[in-house]
Amino acid sequence: MKNSTLYYSVGALLYCPANNERIAASIIAERFGKLFSLALCLEDTIRDECVAQAEQSLISSLQQIYMEHLKRDFYLPKIFIRIRYPEQISSLLERLEEAAALLYGFILPKFSLENADQYIQAIQIANQKCSHPLYMMPIFESPSIISLKDRYSILYTLKEKLDAVEELVLNIRVGGNDLCHMFGFRRSSTESIHSLRPIANILADIMTVFGMDYVVSGPVWEYYNGANWKSGLETELEQDKLCGFVGKTVIHPHQISVVNNAYQVSENDLKDAQSILNWDPDRRSLVSGSIQKERMNEYKTHYNWAQKIIMLSDVFGTKL
Repeated sequence: MKNSTLYYSVGALLYCPANNERIAASIIAERFGKLFSLALCLEDTIRDECVAQAEQSLISSLQQIYMEHLKRDFYLPKIFIRIRYPEQISSLLERLEEAAALLYGFILPKFSLENADQYIQAIQIANQKCSHPLYMMPIFESPSIISLKDRYSILYTLKEKLDAVEELVLNIRVGGNDLCHMFGFRRSSTESIHSLRPIANILADIMTVFGMDYVVSGPVWEYYNGANWKSGLETELEQDKLCGFVGKTVIHPHQISVVNNAYQVSENDLKDAQSILNWDPDRRSLVSGSIQKERMNEYKTHYNWAQKIIMLSDVFGTKL
């Protein structure tokens, strides 16, 4: 399990098309608050013939943010670029010039056996040239993991490749909509992706393979207005958390605060976590009642949970 708040701090990752010409002004004006990350997308949100133009818009936006931040202080989210192919990494870094200092890393779509080595090599080369760490966030959404016959072998092989550069893997991400697309699924605002059994099984397998060593982020929720959008998102977030996911891809600023609130830690959980981490292992008993005397705390079996609770509280805060 990750033992640094860094890996839990991506939180609500706001997706934005890279050719959105308003994004720089929105970041500078802090229109989205002060607890979110930003993904500038060059992949699915951009038409094939518009990629070059979108790249230039992205570069212009980041340079504008960079220059303005030299003049005055404002909240800078963790900024990532969702690329289309490995070669874009070095090309964009070179063209960004000083504004590359704003980048936290790159999102790697359709991460699979066919492209993993190229993506990893591109990230390693970028880190050799860059003065600050650049992280990767591979997305598991490729059709290749649909097959039950091959899924386990593919996932474990990909994990072996990522383990070689584990310190650079900030999150594992899952492409809920891409996986649903394979089956022609689309959930309503009252339905959770965890109720779509073929998709839920894939998500569970990803968590089983990666969840003990990496932070795995929850799939996108596509509703941001209308009936049930918020209650539906809150329900899916509760199920995300129960299954071990931390954070979530969001596609509208309305969703940011809902995600942040969901990952706030209750005071009871925080007190129990602190008690477990401060346990004297030389005590005769390694089990006792919780702070509120409602449940059992056991040093050996709840230690990892307690560490995670402390890190979530550091990032998202606490609630009653």
